[in-house]
Amino acid sequence: QVQLVESGGGLVQPGGSLKLSCAISESIFDFNSVGWHRQAPGKEREFVASIDVNGKTIYTDSVKGRFTISRDTAKNTVFLQMNSLKPGDTAVYYCYSNIPFRDYWGQGTQVTVSS
Repeated sequence: QVQLVESGGGLVQPGGSLKLSCAISESIFDFNSVGWHRQAPGKEREFVASIDVNGKTIYTDSVKGRFTISRDTAKNTVFLQMNSLKPGDTAVYYCYSNIPFRDYWGQGTQVTVSS
Protein backbone atom coordinates (compact mmCIF):
# COMPACT_ATOMS: atom_id res chain seq x y z
CA GLN A 1 0.00 0.00 0.00
CA VAL A 2 1.39 3.39 -1.01
CA GLN A 3 1.82 5.78 1.90
CA LEU A 4 2.16 9.55 1.71
CA VAL A 5 3.01 11.59 4.80
CA GLU A 6 2.75 15.37 4.75
CA SER A 7 4.49 17.78 7.10
CA GLY A 8 5.28 21.46 7.39
CA GLY A 9 1.86 23.01 7.90
CA GLY A 10 1.12 25.60 10.53
CA LEU A 11 0.00 29.13 11.29
CA VAL A 12 1.59 31.98 9.35
CA GLN A 13 0.83 35.67 8.94
CA PRO A 14 -0.30 37.09 5.60
CA GLY A 15 2.70 37.63 3.36
CA GLY A 16 4.64 34.87 5.08
CA SER A 17 6.03 31.59 3.78
CA LEU A 18 5.73 27.90 4.52
CA LYS A 19 7.28 24.83 2.94
CA LEU A 20 5.29 21.61 2.87
CA SER A 21 6.90 18.21 2.46
CA CYS A 22 5.41 14.89 1.38
CA ALA A 23 7.33 11.67 1.91
CA ILE A 24 6.20 8.86 -0.39
CA SER A 25 6.79 5.19 0.39
CA GLU A 26 7.63 4.28 -3.22
CA SER A 27 9.78 5.74 -5.96
CA ILE A 28 8.40 8.95 -7.43
CA PHE A 29 9.09 7.44 -10.85
CA ASP A 30 6.44 4.77 -10.19
CA PHE A 31 3.75 7.44 -10.63
CA ASN A 32 2.54 9.52 -13.55
CA SER A 33 2.52 12.58 -11.35
CA VAL A 34 2.65 13.72 -7.74
CA GLY A 35 1.38 16.94 -6.28
CA TRP A 36 -0.90 18.85 -3.98
CA HIS A 37 -4.58 19.60 -3.57
CA ARG A 38 -6.20 21.67 -0.85
CA GLN A 39 -9.59 21.92 0.81
CA ALA A 40 -10.81 25.03 2.56
CA PRO A 41 -13.66 24.91 5.11
CA GLY A 42 -17.00 24.52 3.36
CA LYS A 43 -15.40 24.14 -0.07
CA GLU A 44 -14.56 21.29 -2.37
CA ARG A 45 -11.04 19.96 -2.67
CA GLU A 46 -9.14 21.77 -5.41
CA PHE A 47 -5.98 21.15 -7.39
CA VAL A 48 -2.96 23.26 -6.41
CA ALA A 49 0.14 21.98 -8.20
CA SER A 50 1.68 18.87 -9.71
CA ILE A 51 4.95 17.61 -11.14
CA ASP A 52 5.03 14.73 -13.60
CA VAL A 53 7.54 11.96 -14.15
CA ASN A 54 9.45 14.20 -16.59
CA GLY A 55 9.59 17.12 -14.17
CA LYS A 56 6.91 19.20 -15.88
CA THR A 57 5.04 21.36 -13.41
CA ILE A 58 1.46 22.65 -13.44
CA TYR A 59 -0.13 25.20 -11.10
CA THR A 60 -3.61 26.48 -10.54
CA ASP A 61 -3.87 30.14 -11.53
CA SER A 62 -4.38 31.46 -8.01
CA VAL A 63 -0.94 30.27 -6.85
CA LYS A 64 1.17 30.94 -9.94
CA GLY A 65 4.18 33.07 -9.09
CA ARG A 66 3.78 32.39 -5.36
CA PHE A 67 4.01 28.61 -4.96
CA THR A 68 6.73 26.31 -6.27
CA ILE A 69 6.51 22.53 -6.43
CA SER A 70 9.72 20.50 -6.44
CA ARG A 71 10.93 17.00 -5.70
CA ASP A 72 13.87 15.09 -4.32
CA THR A 73 13.86 11.85 -6.28
CA ALA A 74 16.56 10.29 -4.11
CA LYS A 75 14.37 10.73 -1.03
CA ASN A 76 11.00 10.20 -2.77
CA THR A 77 9.84 13.50 -1.36
CA VAL A 78 7.75 16.26 -2.90
CA PHE A 79 7.80 19.84 -1.67
CA LEU A 80 5.51 22.83 -1.95
CA GLN A 81 7.19 26.17 -1.23
CA MET A 82 4.49 28.71 -0.52
CA ASN A 83 5.38 32.40 -0.50
CA SER A 84 3.31 35.57 -0.19
CA LEU A 85 0.61 33.62 1.56
CA LYS A 86 -2.89 35.05 1.73
CA PRO A 87 -5.82 34.30 4.05
CA GLY A 88 -7.49 32.64 1.06
CA ASP A 89 -4.74 30.01 1.07
CA THR A 90 -6.01 28.70 4.39
CA ALA A 91 -6.90 25.04 3.89
CA VAL A 92 -5.92 21.48 4.58
CA TYR A 93 -3.26 20.58 2.02
CA TYR A 94 -3.19 17.03 0.71
CA CYS A 95 -0.34 15.34 -1.10
CA TYR A 96 -1.26 12.86 -3.83
CA SER A 97 0.36 10.47 -6.26
CA ASN A 98 -1.24 9.23 -9.44
CA ILE A 99 -1.17 6.13 -11.59
CA PRO A 100 -3.74 5.30 -14.30
CA PHE A 101 -7.19 4.95 -12.74
CA ARG A 102 -6.00 5.50 -9.19
CA ASP A 103 -4.88 8.26 -6.86
CA TYR A 104 -3.20 7.86 -3.49
CA TRP A 105 -3.61 10.50 -0.79
CA GLY A 106 -1.90 11.62 2.36
CA GLN A 107 -3.72 12.51 5.56
CA GLY A 108 -3.39 16.25 5.03
CA THR A 109 -1.66 19.10 6.83
CA GLN A 110 -3.37 22.28 8.00
CA VAL A 111 -2.18 25.64 6.71
CA THR A 112 -3.69 28.71 8.37
CA VAL A 113 -2.89 32.21 7.14
CA SER A 114 -4.04 34.77 9.67
CA SER A 115 -2.85 37.84 11.53
